Amino acid sequence: MNTKSTQKATLKGAITTGKIRNYNEIIEFLDAHWTTNTNDKELQCVTQLDKALGKPSQKVDIITVAGTNGKSLTINFTTQLLREEGFKVGCFYTPHILTYNERIAINNETVSNKTFTELGNEIINAVESAGTNPNSYEILLIMALHYFAQNKVDVAIIEAPVGFAVNPVSICNPKIVAITRIVSDITLPDGQVPQKTFNTILNIVKSGSYVVSADQSKLHLQTILEKIKIKGAKWTMPIRKLAQLNYPFEQLHGRCAALAERIGDTYANTFANKETTIISKSLIIRQKGQRGRPTLEAKRHAELHPKKTIDQFWKETENTLPARFQLLDKEKPSILLDNANNFDAFKNLLLGIRLLHYQRPLKGLTLVIGCNNPNLDMLEFLKLLRYFFKKTSGQVIVCPVKSLPYDMGLPSWDIEKVTNDIKNMKIKAKASKNFEEAFETAQKSVDERHGLVVITGSSALINKYWQYKEIKKL
Repeated sequence: MNTKSTQKATLKGAITTGKIRNYNEIIEFLDAHWTTNTNDKELQCVTQLDKALGKPSQKVDIITVAGTNGKSLTINFTTQLLREEGFKVGCFYTPHILTYNERIAINNETVSNKTFTELGNEIINAVESAGTNPNSYEILLIMALHYFAQNKVDVAIIEAPVGFAVNPVSICNPKIVAITRIVSDITLPDGQVPQKTFNTILNIVKSGSYVVSADQSKLHLQTILEKIKIKGAKWTMPIRKLAQLNYPFEQLHGRCAALAERIGDTYANTFANKETTIISKSLIIRQKGQRGRPTLEAKRHAELHPKKTIDQFWKETENTLPARFQLLDKEKPSILLDNANNFDAFKNLLLGIRLLHYQRPLKGLTLVIGCNNPNLDMLEFLKLLRYFFKKTSGQVIVCPVKSLPYDMGLPSWDIEKVTNDIKNMKIKAKASKNFEEAFETAQKSVDERHGLVVITGSSALINKYWQYKEIKKL
């Protein structure tokens, strides 16, 4: 990579020189290092990098969100709730759809190109100065933590991705670990999730962490409880309810919002500096001395100054993040984007389509699917599609996907084989050479006003849609 000039970077008081890279060069560096040192089970690289930056992982309160699906939405909901309480919240999402910037935000405001470039230069130069060799996820994690520490956020919410034998997020000591749910594309003969899957997700739990889960399986919850007891973590009651979001999002995302409510409640009442928020207006902070019936004076004050309830808050809350079940109903025809790529996520997506159909009958439905998940149980996926199309008329267009750098070269589906398999399930299907052809065919196949085109299967396919629309940044 060409050196444009040099800069001085301060790392724990030491002055080092390094390259100044522009934004595109930072992106090229990250694109090239996803497969670097991915078997570092001792996390030596990311630990050294964290130390070189003065241990930003220990400078802010951390909440980690783990599990199979719904992590990003849970972070989004938690951030909105904690912002309502007056907290300054850092968010680290994974993956991104169009730009790396999407991963790092404060109060859900994505980091700017200028700041991302400055952060990238500082962290990459620290990598070179320390002589360590982390992968791109580890670099982005430290960039986010360093940014949050610099900006003195009250709390940072970190999404823990699947796919790591030992998750780099384990360098943090989270106050709270939230688990959305645990499912696996690979199951044992008895239908249970392998213990390895639980271990991979739960390795981020530390002694003293509060653990809360929205998983609905009693067996899963028992397994989680047994494992976190060994770690000395604290168990809170699992989430049973759905938060009252607007239709149809209550049925789809209500559990994530309810989990966010429990995260916010636990953080605000157990760890937070209560001076950060105005307690009298708080939705979740419990005031002392409020037991029993309120006084007449308190009742009169409540009538004159009604307080927003948590249910009102959820009704007013934005329900989506880009590409995580995002309905573009101003398009003609309407477009639904969902980066589902595992069985559980596909199941939730098809439920969402059915709910939309109940709300407003669809005149034409086409699913454009491109996937590169090698662990997806195709037989179960095909059965899911068959059941769905028995009750909802429509068709499927299968198209290839080109892996994004963070997919680390996962191959696309065999398009012809998958198309034939779908046809054998008595479902109308066709193969397409590329996304552009698939999308244009899909648009013509449904009613312009009341039809729906669904684009799903991978973040890479969502990326293709936005590129097709000439959108460069979400």
